[in-house]
Amino acid sequence: MIKKIILAIFLCQFTYSQQVLDLKDRAILIEKIQKDRLDNLLPKLMSKNEIDMWIIITREYNEDPIIKTLLPPTWLNARRRTILVFSYNELTKKTESVAISRYNFGNNIKSIWDKEETPNQLMALKEYINTKNPKTIGLNYSENFPLVDGISKSDYELFYNSMSAEIKKNIVSAENLGIQWIETRTELEKKIYKDLVRITQNIINEAFSNKVINPGLTTTDDVVWWMREKVLELKLKTWFHPTVDVQRNKKSDLYAFDGKSKYDIIQPGDLVHCDFGISYLTLNTDCQQIAYVLKPNEKQAPLFLKNALKDANKLQDILTGEFMLNKTGNEILSNSLRIAKENGLDPQIYTHP
Repeated sequence: MIKKIILAIFLCQFTYSQQVLDLKDRAILIEKIQKDRLDNLLPKLMSKNEIDMWIIITREYNEDPIIKTLLPPTWLNARRRTILVFSYNELTKKTESVAISRYNFGNNIKSIWDKEETPNQLMALKEYINTKNPKTIGLNYSENFPLVDGISKSDYELFYNSMSAEIKKNIVSAENLGIQWIETRTELEKKIYKDLVRITQNIINEAFSNKVINPGLTTTDDVVWWMREKVLELKLKTWFHPTVDVQRNKKSDLYAFDGKSKYDIIQPGDLVHCDFGISYLTLNTDCQQIAYVLKPNEKQAPLFLKNALKDANKLQDILTGEFMLNKTGNEILSNSLRIAKENGLDPQIYTHP
């Protein structure tokens, strides 16, 4: 969807130094974000989903996707076999977070495993479960969502074969809990996310300027790799490999889903599109932007593009106006397309989780 048309590709100054934290300060803030989520978000989600205990079992270099949202900022991977256990207390409305692993899981989750007293890690887990006596035990397996299907076959079998019959009968899928954990942003994260969007927008603005693009010479691939280099220069990560493509006439595609290049060299009169995002402070951005390259003697974008922008913004408003709790994605899509057509638009909506 068109969010903005830049009327010209121009040269200007871009500053990032006040927005991007150094690595040490990032680590401090990430720990704060994670503690806030564990203390304030997780209890609500476990209560909502009626899961008394959530167990995450993963191994080094084969990490459960959920564990990546919890990794201490000084860890790049899980260590050995990492077991995290979250227990919800209905009386206190709080969650206890512990690790049954060789090491403390950073500063937020301490290990309670006494290896001298109970050398077997799974037996230590079993003993801990018995002290909590949970009625429901959530594990990360799911037929529908790979993000919450993170427990490996071997780890599941090891867990299952190590537990008592009483524990086994209480095992349930943590599918809904895991998805809600991933999709829910806290108030702190919402504030931080604004900074991510500003950084992303600054990179796009610079990419769509004469500092990077020389019409008639610069290729779309040149802009893509400039973006990748810029992200590295800022000591950030790219969430996905960027896309930059051109719409030049009625037959050209705005987005190259088929992977085939339509036009390589950016020319005056082109509508340039990018799909770009960064990863920073455990969050990710995914932004699409449109820029129009002025032809010689043009002062502004053609009227038909201005009208297209108005129509696109109208379609955006229709779509977001259909966002309602308990509506399915297909219901939102169907309603949006119907309303758009009733308003004289010829809509195309592409979206995904």
